[in-house]
Amino acid sequence: MYTIHILVLRLYKLECKKQRRAVDAILKASLPKLREKLLEALQAVLPIAAIVLVLCFTIAPVSPSILLCFLLGAAMIVVGIMFFTLGAEMSMTPMGERVGAVITKSRRLPVVLGIGFLLGFLITISEPDLQVLANQVPSIPNRTLILSVAAGVGLFLVFAFLRMLIGIALPKLLVLFYGIIFVLAAFVPKEFLAVAFDSGGVTTGPMTVPFIMALGVGVSAIRGDRHAADDSFGLVAMCSVGPILAVLLLGIVFRASDSTYIPPVLPEVSDSVELWQLFHVSLPTYLKEIAGSLLPIIVMFGVFQAAALHLDKRTLSRIAVGLAYTYVGLVLFLTGANVGFMPAGNYLGQVLAGQSFRWIIIPIGMLIGYFIVKAEPAVYVLNKQVEEVTDGAISARAMGTALSAGVSISVGLAMVRVLTGISILWFLIPGYAVAIGIAFVVPKLFTAIAFDAGGVASGPMTATFLLPLAQGACAAVGGNIVTDAFGVVAMVAMTPLITVQLMGLAAQLKTRKARPAQPAAVGAAAFADWPDDAIIEL
Repeated sequence: MYTIHILVLRLYKLECKKQRRAVDAILKASLPKLREKLLEALQAVLPIAAIVLVLCFTIAPVSPSILLCFLLGAAMIVVGIMFFTLGAEMSMTPMGERVGAVITKSRRLPVVLGIGFLLGFLITISEPDLQVLANQVPSIPNRTLILSVAAGVGLFLVFAFLRMLIGIALPKLLVLFYGIIFVLAAFVPKEFLAVAFDSGGVTTGPMTVPFIMALGVGVSAIRGDRHAADDSFGLVAMCSVGPILAVLLLGIVFRASDSTYIPPVLPEVSDSVELWQLFHVSLPTYLKEIAGSLLPIIVMFGVFQAAALHLDKRTLSRIAVGLAYTYVGLVLFLTGANVGFMPAGNYLGQVLAGQSFRWIIIPIGMLIGYFIVKAEPAVYVLNKQVEEVTDGAISARAMGTALSAGVSISVGLAMVRVLTGISILWFLIPGYAVAIGIAFVVPKLFTAIAFDAGGVASGPMTATFLLPLAQGACAAVGGNIVTDAFGVVAMVAMTPLITVQLMGLAAQLKTRKARPAQPAAVGAAAFADWPDDAIIEL
């Protein structure tokens, strides 16, 4: 018996040693990719940092404490994006694809729909963006808002699965659901209106997007027809509708409290130790928060692994390393964004809108919006997947340009709202009408990608910098924070719908022009050596 015990122990130690070697090999292999991601993160964040520095040294002076917090936050965001983007590639994407394929293989519709609802609910509760928004909404308790939004995402993920399995055209569903949304908007208190549309944007953030988009690829692969790749997009679009409807219904049945908006605390430090202490104090909060966010996803994947997936140890080791990268990346990103970027955004908004030429915040907001979307972690995931699914027909660069242009316009319009107090419906109704109208004339792949892009563009950078910027500006002009400042996330989610589809329309027109020109060109080449009189005779 003792001999058997020793043998088992040795075998266990040998297995652990092999596992450590496998993990070490994965870590070593990921180092070149980390360097690549670091360069991408620097390219994304440095333009924003440069714009803020120019403003701070010219027309919008800030205290050294706020500036130093911003710079340290920017450094943490760079490192966070580096780890997160690689981690999402190694873990979230393969997990989502495999789970999506497994749940549809059963061919049992109740099972597919039930698991779909559970996945949507759990992943949304895990979404850090939603927590950031909930903390800034004064009139609705955090738990009430989060659970309502999570239920909305779960329900509409079920609708998205049904759409993919049945093959229903996305534009028709969007007309139906957004029609219901704007009808309900007429009966909802104005305090809920902007928050409802903002909630649709923040739910599709760095935690949700990689998993849900990968689920789409997994589910569509089961169909196997020629339109399956087109339908692999659109899940994020449907999941963005659910929270809007959920919060609008919440606004009808829930009596909001009279709590007042509390602006972020502006940091004041006297030395470098106090500066680091600001971030050090917040780190445990985000370590715990992100651990709680990832745990439901890990547990769910563990259940699927034990029941159906049965992946090999090397694949599991790679996913585990990717999850560790994702965890570290999100903790650093959110700490840097919340502690460094949020106070800076709020104060800059106050300073810019408090000047005699307050209109300057419109072009400055547009400039910041153009570059800030490049720093969104989930945008990278979307652009990469679009490039892969379309075999390079839609490049990540083209997608990035279309998103930047859309977000730039949306931030400019949001700042117009802040300065004038115009209702958000005056922008959203025509915007969505144009977006859905274009959807009937462009290839459906572009429509699905566009509505996914709208959800992806409004991520944590929007919630932690652009929203505080709007809140600070609104406070400076004496506006209503809840009705005028909130809504910037919704605006950011709307305009990419139009710009990405216009890119698709341009590509379609270019293709149509090239088709008739090709035979003519071939014919001209065939008769190039003939004399003119022979051609005329012919």
